Amino acid sequence: MDDINFFEKVYQVARLIPKGRVTSYGAIAAYLGTKGSSRMVGYAMQACGKEQPPVPAHRVVNRQGLLTAKFHFGGDLMAELLESEGVKVVDDQVQDFKNVFWDPMIELAL
Repeated sequence: MDDINFFEKVYQVARLIPKGRVTSYGAIAAYLGTKGSSRMVGYAMQACGKEQPPVPAHRVVNRQGLLTAKFHFGGDLMAELLESEGVKVVDDQVQDFKNVFWDPMIELAL
């Protein structure tokens, strides 16, 4: 992954998040070895709209399970996408966050 840019590295990780699971900006940043760059992960998610293959940006939330990027999806689309995958969302907050959280540091450990 060394020869590709940061955004593409973020997209590669995000594409691995299984349906019905979520991760956080910080978890992706930590996995990439850039723990303090969760905001940059957010910028990458914001810019991924036309990426191919598509990036499931709706599966990336803040560290508390809040849908802080929902306004980028328009209306309630982010919550609707998550709910269509079986993730319960109430008041823009992922329910049972601890159990649906996908940690790339654990899941992608070699």
